Amino acid sequence: MGTLLHFKNVYLEAFENCKPAYLVVLLKIYSLFSLIMISMALYAFFYRAINGFEF
Repeated sequence: MGTLLHFKNVYLEAFENCKPAYLVVLLKIYSLFSLIMISMALYAFFYRAINGFEF
């Protein structure tokens, strides 16, 4: 749990006092999009590995 809180703090500190505001919003949206894409890739990999599909 402490690791997740550390990552949250690093994420929030990265955007402190950043200007312009629209760029901060764009970067936050992009980081969430990247997290979703990485999650989908990991899901697909483990799904194939567990179900014995050939790569």
